[in-house]
Amino acid sequence: MKTTYAVGRTSCAAGPRIRTACGALLLALTACASTQNEKYVTSWGEITVAPGVTGTCQSNPCRVFFRMPKGSGTYEVTGNAMVYGTYPAGKTVSLGSLFESNSIKVPDAGVPPAYVYLPRSQ
Repeated sequence: MKTTYAVGRTSCAAGPRIRTACGALLLALTACASTQNEKYVTSWGEITVAPGVTGTCQSNPCRVFFRMPKGSGTYEVTGNAMVYGTYPAGKTVSLGSLFESNSIKVPDAGVPPAYVYLPRSQ
């Protein structure tokens, strides 16, 4: 069975081969995205980092999410010597939209900092 799509004055027929090829391409792209290096992430618009992870966000501002270290209770999170707040252990939390590169730390957890790099704003 062919599906026909009309685009302006032209039309194209998407047969089973094209749909299969598109599905295979989508699967390959999904596999690449899921095997991204967990110590370095890159994104546009928003990014999720964790202790010991470095990330580059291609937009400014950039919404930053942080995966809190495992444990019990809550931890204070700082970025560039500013306190973001106190958050529950083991959860992914929003640190808001950042306008500059940041070193995100959890001082009382004994974990390495996370780094987020942003392009300079004009």
